[in-house]
Amino acid sequence: MSEQQTSHPGYWKDASGSLIPVSKIKEIDKVRHKTVGDICRQAEQESARLMAFKTVSMQAVTDFINTSMAEYGIKPRGTKGNVTLFTFDGEYKIVRQMAETLVFDERLMAAKALIDDCITGWSKGSNDNIKVMVNHAFQVDQQGKISTGRVLGLRSLKITDPNWLLAMQAISDSMRVGSTKPYIRFYKRDAASGDYLPISLDVAAI
Repeated sequence: MSEQQTSHPGYWKDASGSLIPVSKIKEIDKVRHKTVGDICRQAEQESARLMAFKTVSMQAVTDFINTSMAEYGIKPRGTKGNVTLFTFDGEYKIVRQMAETLVFDERLMAAKALIDDCITGWSKGSNDNIKVMVNHAFQVDQQGKISTGRVLGLRSLKITDPNWLLAMQAISDSMRVGSTKPYIRFYKRDAASGDYLPISLDVAAI
């Protein structure tokens, strides 16, 4: 932030919003401010370029899939579906994935109530372990979300109690796709090993 970037010439605004006279700011703080600001502004530009590249790449893959399907008289059917594409010589590979996030509606509460009734009605012993497992499955994380994997894991338990089976049905009925996130990854085959190694676009991983 320069003096010209504030409505109070001769002052800089600090992180708390307070105005500090420029004459009172240490030179090293000014240098740090400029260094961090310059790098982060460049990072914002690179991030925007990567987002644009992702959009163009995803569209190019979709266009190719539509072209390929058109050879069989199939009309475009949206962008869903995972696909892997290779160059003719096998040097490069592109993987497009559409990851769906599952969420639960209010019927999950019914499932929990039915499960609690089951555990209450059963004799003690090994069912105490099931109770711990169930309570763990319905715990929420720091964002207040329930783990889809833990809840769905309850369906793998071989329990034939009618209320338990009804609870498992309630879990199935409560599931829906909350969002779909597209991923696209790029790979190049290593000449020595033949393995496909990722072409990293993550600056932290390079």
